[in-house]
Amino acid sequence: MKLKKLLSGLFTIFILTILGIAAYFNQPFVNHQIDKVRGMYYVYLGDKAYKVYNTKDAILYYNKGLNLYPKHYSAWHNLGNIYVAYEDYYSAMNAYEKAFKLNPKLVISRINYGIVASELLGDFDAALEQYDKAIKTKRHLVSIPYVYDNTISCMQNKAIAYYNKAVTYRLKAIYTTDDWETQRKYVVQAIKNYEKSIEIWPYSYDAQYNLGTVYHITGDYERAGRCYCRAIELEPMKYEAHYNLAILLRRLGHYQEAYEEIEKAITLITALDENTGLLEYISGVMSDISRNVYHNEDYKRAVEYRSKLESPKDEKELKKEQKKLAKRRKEREKKIKERQQKKIKEREMGETITSDGTIFVNGKVVPSGEFDDYINEDFGTCKAYKYFDPDREDDF
Repeated sequence: MKLKKLLSGLFTIFILTILGIAAYFNQPFVNHQIDKVRGMYYVYLGDKAYKVYNTKDAILYYNKGLNLYPKHYSAWHNLGNIYVAYEDYYSAMNAYEKAFKLNPKLVISRINYGIVASELLGDFDAALEQYDKAIKTKRHLVSIPYVYDNTISCMQNKAIAYYNKAVTYRLKAIYTTDDWETQRKYVVQAIKNYEKSIEIWPYSYDAQYNLGTVYHITGDYERAGRCYCRAIELEPMKYEAHYNLAILLRRLGHYQEAYEEIEKAITLITALDENTGLLEYISGVMSDISRNVYHNEDYKRAVEYRSKLESPKDEKELKKEQKKLAKRRKEREKKIKERQQKKIKEREMGETITSDGTIFVNGKVVPSGEFDDYINEDFGTCKAYKYFDPDREDDF
C-alpha cells in the first residue's frame, strides 16, 4: 500500500515537472491560454451587464475581454449593438465587421452592418454586399423536437436580409433624382426583394406594408391594396397601414371605406400618444375624406331630385334643396368633430368605464379582455379587400 502511494506521488511529480518544462520552453502559448481565460471572464461580466442594459459597464468589460482575447466574435457583435445605441456608427460597423470575419456564418452581424451602412451612413453598396453574403450563407439546419430547432430562425434571417436589401434599393431610388431610368431600376429591385422576403416569411408586417407603399407610389393600386390589407391583418394596432389604405381608397373614390380606415388610424395614434402634429395632419385628411363622403351622397340626392323636375318653376325648389343639403353637411361635420373630441377626452380621462373591469360594446357590457378581442377583430378586418381581391369578398 505504501509502495503504491509512493509510485502515485512520483508519477504526479513527474507530470508536474513535464508540464513545468513545457511551460518554460513555450511561454507564449501558456500566456495566450491565461489571457484567453481572463478574457472570457471579462466577456462573461460584459454579458451580464449587457443583459440588464448596463451599457457603460458592458463596454468596459467587453473591451477588457477583447484586449485579452480578440477572437470572441459574439462580444464584438454585442459591442457593435451598444455603439449603435450610442450613435457611434463607425465604431459599430468596425465591431460588426470583426464579428463576421471571425465567424463568417454570423448572418445577423452582416445584416446589422448593412442596416448601419445603408440607413445611417448612406453607404448603400457596402450594405448590399453584406446582404448578398448573408443571403448566400449556408447554415446547417438542425431540428430536434423539444430540444433545438434553428429552421425558423434561419428562414427569418434570410427574409430579413432580403427585406433590408429592398429598403436599401428604395433609398437608392429616393436619392437618385437626376436619372429616371436608374431610379426605375432601383424601384424594380426593391419590389423584387420585398417579394422574396415575403415569399420566405409572409408574416412580416413591415415587409407587407413597405411593399404596399412601393406599389402605391408606382401606381399599382390593386397590389398595394392587397399588401395594406395583409399588413392590417398581421398587425391591426399599427396605424401606418390603416392610414395609407385610407389614402389609397380616397384616390380610388371609395370614400366611406377610406373614412373608416382614417378613423382607425386616428384612434390608434391618439391611444399611443403619438406626435400631436401628425394627429392634426391626419385629422385634416379625415375631414377632407368626410367631405368627399358627404359630397358623394349629396350629389346622388341632387341628381335624383333634378330628374323629378318637370317645369322651370322647380328650379327654386332645387336651390332650397341644395341649401338644405349644404346645411345638413355642415351639421354632420360638426357632429363628427364633436364626437372625435369626445373620444379624445375619454381617452385622456382613462379607458376604464366601469369599476369592475367591464366596458360597453354596442350597448352590451362585456369584460375588458373580450373588449380587447373585439377591438383586434374590428381593426384587423380589412373591409376594402373586396376592391383588390374579389375572391375574398365573402370573407368580410
